[in-house]
Amino acid sequence: MDTLQLLSWSCIVCTLGMFSTGLSDLKKMRESKSVDNVQFLPFLTTCLNNLAWLYFGVLETDQTLILVNTFGAILQIVYILSYFHYTKQKSLVISHTLGAATVLTCGWFYFAVFLSDENTRINQLGLTCSVVTISMYLSPLANLVEIVRSRSVQCLSFPLTVMTLLTSASWVLYGHQINNYYIVVPNTPGILTSLIRFYLFWKFSPANSSSPHYDPLHI
Repeated sequence: MDTLQLLSWSCIVCTLGMFSTGLSDLKKMRESKSVDNVQFLPFLTTCLNNLAWLYFGVLETDQTLILVNTFGAILQIVYILSYFHYTKQKSLVISHTLGAATVLTCGWFYFAVFLSDENTRINQLGLTCSVVTISMYLSPLANLVEIVRSRSVQCLSFPLTVMTLLTSASWVLYGHQINNYYIVVPNTPGILTSLIRFYLFWKFSPANSSSPHYDPLHI
């Protein structure tokens, strides 16, 4: 197995592992019949990210991108539907989802119909995918102020943080190997935000604070 194949499999395994960490949130919602301490925004932004990269993978005929993002999109849709089923704020979820669907539809129309030159389409789609990926990696930090104020990391997932770091690093190396900086650049923030979350887990761990905390070993 050459280096490219090894990195490809690393991306597949780590990314599928990262997407699967949401199963713990799914289990939590089913057991509690609520969405307490579960964030909706990461599900939605990740779904948009998957669908955008799936289209990019089809244009680039990259089987690694196609495989992981097809599986990821299916999982995120399951998470979104489950969140909608258990949340009490259904109108808010509907409005956010419709907004995302509108953006996705307009984006597809622009890239598939308006842009006729394939190179321009790939370059602009790659830039768009990069922006969406960065927003996906930043979304778990949306509650950063609340985390610092409450000195609790209960709304963050430790397993997801670990898998995000491994996944981001794998894609950065894979992107370097195939000389595709549309893959390298957006995944670099994933490494940085994961390190920030590791710091938050350390800073607000039971050993450093008397406040209630999320158990990082609990999946």
